[in-house]
Amino acid sequence: MKLFRALQAQGFGSRKACRLRVRAGTVAVNGVRCTDPDAEVDPASLELGVDGGLWPYRERAYIVLHKPAGYECSHQPTHHPSVFALLPAPLVQRGVQCVGRLDQDTTGVLLLSDDGQFIHRMTSPKKGVTKTYRACCAEPVTPTMLAALLDGVQLHDAPAPVAALACEAVDADGLKLMLAEGKYHQVKRMIAAAGNSVVALHRESIGAWALPADLAPGSWRWLDAEDLERLERTWPSVKS
Repeated sequence: MKLFRALQAQGFGSRKACRLRVRAGTVAVNGVRCTDPDAEVDPASLELGVDGGLWPYRERAYIVLHKPAGYECSHQPTHHPSVFALLPAPLVQRGVQCVGRLDQDTTGVLLLSDDGQFIHRMTSPKKGVTKTYRACCAEPVTPTMLAALLDGVQLHDAPAPVAALACEAVDADGLKLMLAEGKYHQVKRMIAAAGNSVVALHRESIGAWALPADLAPGSWRWLDAEDLERLERTWPSVKS
């Protein structure tokens, strides 16, 4: 692969812009500055240095963002900043999309990718990929409320009651619940239908993959092969 094409594939601009970057001497290939945009590079072992920053070549982008409150999962936000403002420009340029969405006031695991098949696989209701949330409620969590969430509550846009796959209290006014679908505002609406309301909501995991404890709100990181494999397992039970 030619160097300028590798840069373009990683989101560093148009063909012309990438050629100019290389000729300007701001690009390194595995630590060695290169000024020839047509130099042949091996994507399998390529680490680009661009404007002083390191960028390992990745054919597809799979990342996790610890979404903070106050950000919308949209390229065209209406009332709050976009989550894409938290990412480096090359990731946005190469077209990463949110793998499902979180409300602006919901925090936690948000996956992004430019792999359409991966996005479909993770979001299709037929795949049954689970999502686990921790909710802080306005009123105490009661056994009756937990039973209602497990048995199923009626939502206005659902033909039949919707039930959590698992649900348990974690403290006096907090609970953890697992779903295998993602209707609009589903957790908030289910808890409202069970007689309570959500004060704060955090998505802890998708499938068998939990948000890393060391990933701070607003930060992101690449997902590796092990992460991707774990994402497609179904977490069998809710754990505290």
